[in-house]
Amino acid sequence: MTLTRGGVARTWGGGAAHRFYSVVVFVVLASLDNVAIGLVPPLYGPISGALGVPQRLLGLVTAVSFLVSAVAAVAWAYVGDRTNRKPLLVVGTLIWAAGTGGSALAQGYPTFLAAQLLAAVGLGAVGSVGFSVVTDLISPRRRGLVMSFWGLSQGVGTLAGTLAGGILGATDWRRPFLALTVVGLAATLAYLITYDIRRGQSEPELAGALDAGAEYDYRITRADLPRILARRTNRWLILQGLTAQAAFGSLVWLPVLFAERAQAQGYSAATAVVVGSVFATLFQLGGVLSIVGGLAGDALQRRTPRGRALVAAVGILAALPFYLVLFFVPVRIVVPDGAGGGAVVRAVLASVVTEPTVGLSLLTAVVALALTSANSPNWFALIADVNPPEHRGTVYSLGNLVNGVGRAAGNGLVGVAFHGLRAAFPPPLNFAVGLAAFQLFFIPTGLMYWRAARSSPGDIEAVHDLLHARADRL
Repeated sequence: MTLTRGGVARTWGGGAAHRFYSVVVFVVLASLDNVAIGLVPPLYGPISGALGVPQRLLGLVTAVSFLVSAVAAVAWAYVGDRTNRKPLLVVGTLIWAAGTGGSALAQGYPTFLAAQLLAAVGLGAVGSVGFSVVTDLISPRRRGLVMSFWGLSQGVGTLAGTLAGGILGATDWRRPFLALTVVGLAATLAYLITYDIRRGQSEPELAGALDAGAEYDYRITRADLPRILARRTNRWLILQGLTAQAAFGSLVWLPVLFAERAQAQGYSAATAVVVGSVFATLFQLGGVLSIVGGLAGDALQRRTPRGRALVAAVGILAALPFYLVLFFVPVRIVVPDGAGGGAVVRAVLASVVTEPTVGLSLLTAVVALALTSANSPNWFALIADVNPPEHRGTVYSLGNLVNGVGRAAGNGLVGVAFHGLRAAFPPPLNFAVGLAAFQLFFIPTGLMYWRAARSSPGDIEAVHDLLHARADRL
């Protein structure tokens, strides 16, 4: 394969406004797949009652969906690194919209499971192929910042799914699935007029060649896979997801912890679902500060090629004690039992300033999430830094596969842990102890980032040399 001269296919628009629109669409769509993921956990109770199955089987649905989505992403990404990426994104979005709509219509557990797995297959395309596209729009100097918005959109999507599930689904669990299906169909239309982004167009080493009319036509092959895994930084970036996502995966039960606390204080099940969703949403607002982590990674990376990995390592390890405090701080919940969702939301928001325990919990959660959020933008940016353009989607998907295994394990096993802990710790304490134990997985995660900080300078330099050599062959 070579860089060849020739006319670049013209696309509609291509100006600054069109590019901005395209970035916005990709970022928003990256959030929607996480809305779909976050929709189910707040509704474990209502769905289990409607389908006549225990909640742990719904936890299994979420865990298996994580895994299926991650496996599907590898195939989507490999094809995306070889072909035109836009059609893949359109097809993937239609598939997850169909699965989400099917979930709303399910009358039994097997049908609900099948619909969720179909949605998971489509969701695999959005993250992996979309990541490859977005990295081709971002210069290396700003990768941490822009990827923080990419990661933040996914966190916001999870929060939106949690909130939508708790509020829209408090009286009818099918309603939020139908609403998301409509949004997914609209997203498909939005994809159709996005800018066709050229592979490698953000790389400084290729800028002169591409501006002169050259086309970067290198594509991944099966022979590249051993070389991908031979890069030491890739190995650490992929493996850290196993332990990191075991901890993050357990956090999807956060709404359940606070719903159980509400029920233990005498609130009805419907009110407790709303309370749990709102508290979990508030407590995850620290994820917004991933922008700070991305800026810090960019700034330190300009001083040392170890910068991004060091920022992620310090953030992950420093967050651990704050998580442990969060789960055990007693929270006094004061809301109108049986009131509508809006009244409960207003009461929870007011309690942030009127109830000291709520304010302390919120502060602790914001700090914990802010620190761990340094992981996301720097992980994304490091994948782009240590791999040539035609490998990035596949490396991301391999990391996402391991992430999926870790998240599925965390989500599934913590449910088993909650059940086992009931003998020694009555609800909601069993949920607090189980969640706290799973946050210990952040320790090996931080250590793996520390190792990535040692290997990344050499791998980054090797990519620079490779791209220079390819550009010189014109």
